[in-house]
Amino acid sequence: MNRRGLIFRLILIAMLAAAIAWLALHREDLDSAALEAKLRQFGAWAPILFVLLYALGAVLFLPGAALTIAGGALFGAVWGTLWNLAGATLGATLAFVIARYVASDWVAARSGERLGRLMGGVEQEGWRFVAFVRLVPLFPFNLMNYAFGLTRIRLGEYVLASSVFMLPGTIAYTYLGYAGREAANRRTGAIKDILLAVAMLAVIAFLSRLVRRLRGQRFIDLSELKNRLERGEEITVIDVRCAEEFNGPLGRIPGAFNIPLAELSGGLGDIAARKGGPVVLVCRTDRRSAKAAQVLKAAGFDDVAVLRGGMEAWSRGKASESKLEPRS
Repeated sequence: MNRRGLIFRLILIAMLAAAIAWLALHREDLDSAALEAKLRQFGAWAPILFVLLYALGAVLFLPGAALTIAGGALFGAVWGTLWNLAGATLGATLAFVIARYVASDWVAARSGERLGRLMGGVEQEGWRFVAFVRLVPLFPFNLMNYAFGLTRIRLGEYVLASSVFMLPGTIAYTYLGYAGREAANRRTGAIKDILLAVAMLAVIAFLSRLVRRLRGQRFIDLSELKNRLERGEEITVIDVRCAEEFNGPLGRIPGAFNIPLAELSGGLGDIAARKGGPVVLVCRTDRRSAKAAQVLKAAGFDDVAVLRGGMEAWSRGKASESKLEPRS
């Protein structure tokens, strides 16, 4: 590492240590009433201070939803949304930078299998995967910010996708905070505001399910699957061919489970514990795999992909590798 890079890392570490110390000394000031009283002392600077506190909370794993609701209560529906989104985006960016340049080993240890899923998703879909997980919260928000720092996505793409696709949830939770404040002050129309806030949250939940459905079938190429297996990622490979095909001339992928398509619905007991991890489905081509993917998704498997070209592609790949091997 060059001197400039070392200095940059030391500055980040010092800033993070200072933030942790500050939070430990001022934790009692972070509830809504105390926060409002403190911020009012800063007048026009209050929104900027709130954005910085929100970003600090995201870096230090404070609940994002609680901060967003507080922003709505403090600044109202419109300005609260703006300041909440600014704070969430800044916090997500800081966590990303910390993970990429300072604490990569710690983040990798904390992320576990989630990191493999994120890296695989980013490699295949880039910023679109960031957009998807912002709309559909598959992972804890704060940990996800750090984990993305270990992927290959560029910072600009990450920040833009995060800010745009965090907006729907930010609007809903900000309005909930605003409506709660109106109800606490017994203002006219507060009940209507609360019902509207609840309706917004319901729309966000529906939007998440709709996005999952619109993504449709996801394929994984042969080269990507091989690379991820060689890196030691914990991928569950399910071969849905019948036993005769599984033991036939096309061969099999090492470590694959053989669960024929006709038996898949009732044969998920052996892999139920792997529901939270990535699953790749394989058959002779990829037609039966697409049907199997629907079965798994209905059973609650989120990260399901189909090997493009199936075992025919795998067999061709093995044949090509054998031709390239040096002769003795």
